[in-house]
Amino acid sequence: MAMGIDGLASGLDTTALINQLMQVEAMPQTLLKVKSSQTQSLVSGLQALNTKIASLAEVAATTAKVESWSTWKAASSASSATVVAGSSAQAGSISFSIDAVATAQVSLTDAFLDDNTMLPAIPPALTIKKFDGTLVTVNPTTGSLADIAKAINDDATTGVKATVVQVVGGATPQYKLQLTGSSTGTDKTFEVYRGTDASGLRLDTSQVTAATNAELTLWKGSASELVLNQSANTFVGLMTGVDVTVSKVTGATEDPVTISVVRDDSALKKLTSGLVGALGVVFSEIASRTAITTKANADGTTTVTGGLFTGDSAVRAANELLLTAASAPVGDDSPYAVGIELGRDGSFTFDEVVFAAALAADPAKVQSIVTQIAARVAEAATSVSDKYEGTLTLKITGQESLVKDMGTQIESWDRRLELRREGLQRTYSALEVSMQSLQAQSSWLTSQLANLPTYS
Repeated sequence: MAMGIDGLASGLDTTALINQLMQVEAMPQTLLKVKSSQTQSLVSGLQALNTKIASLAEVAATTAKVESWSTWKAASSASSATVVAGSSAQAGSISFSIDAVATAQVSLTDAFLDDNTMLPAIPPALTIKKFDGTLVTVNPTTGSLADIAKAINDDATTGVKATVVQVVGGATPQYKLQLTGSSTGTDKTFEVYRGTDASGLRLDTSQVTAATNAELTLWKGSASELVLNQSANTFVGLMTGVDVTVSKVTGATEDPVTISVVRDDSALKKLTSGLVGALGVVFSEIASRTAITTKANADGTTTVTGGLFTGDSAVRAANELLLTAASAPVGDDSPYAVGIELGRDGSFTFDEVVFAAALAADPAKVQSIVTQIAARVAEAATSVSDKYEGTLTLKITGQESLVKDMGTQIESWDRRLELRREGLQRTYSALEVSMQSLQAQSSWLTSQLANLPTYS
């Protein structure tokens, strides 16, 4: 790289002169950097908008689904019964008494020292006999009570869980195994024997809790009285799409339990308002980044500045497409018939009062209007934000490619300007050297002329 020789002969600041010349030379690159920065800002803004539109597409698609409108709210008149309503539920109610609650069998062994006396055979083994006569043999690694309990608990086929309980303390503690059925119901009873079959010593010698079934009585006291008896405490589909779980017997002086199912209007309101809110987020983003600002200058003039999206055709097209999808009538009904209101400024708001009144008057019509609007919005939003073919996605891809190309050009300019600076430095250095040589010659000539003889 050439070195500058500032003012060696001329007295000029050649480095400053070269820097000024380089500023002129670098003007195309400077313009490229400004353009690259502006384009990158546009890309970031478009990506943020595209994310919001993609989110709108998901919300709208969910709102448009028929199952999203199958929302039901179930209630129980007593804490002894809990209820869950699924999407297939229907409005209605039913009363019943809880005559029994399902329980799991809990049994105990005799007290043993932890000295392998429970299962003295080698290798140790015990067998669990199920209600249907099935035998499950468990083989602990040792005869210790901890290993016996672990072997039972690790075998999912036993249907039993074991817990070691100390019942006698002191120097020679004694323990019992608590054996608990994994499931409730009379068909989940069990017996436990020492050895590899059911002929050995029975180990579960006492019972704490017997296995019982859950029992409900419908229409109690009427000619249509019906008793439901099952092993589990959850009565699946007691009403269409409704599961009821019981936990306590209805007392003799207590009223029957009443289960009621009604349409969940609050969930439907939330569903519709969520769609309107997602629309508002998108239109607000576009409006804020498209707004034009006017600034008054001190000299009396004004400066008008456009927003990031001002004049962008892709954003304008997306805005118009979504606006049309959300505001167009459904048949003879405008969106405001269900509380979706379009303001003069292009914003959307949700009128809960109008929606509630429409839902009370004609739920099916409200569902039809909102789902059709949502389906249109979902289609429009997807066409804009699809990660492969969305119009805004393609615009972002093109702008990213443009930024990349400008980056390559800027790097090329870096190399070109570096070579230009080196050339200027060599030129000015050579000029300084040449000027110094001329000055030396001039001084020699001057001295020679001064030494010439003088004649009068």
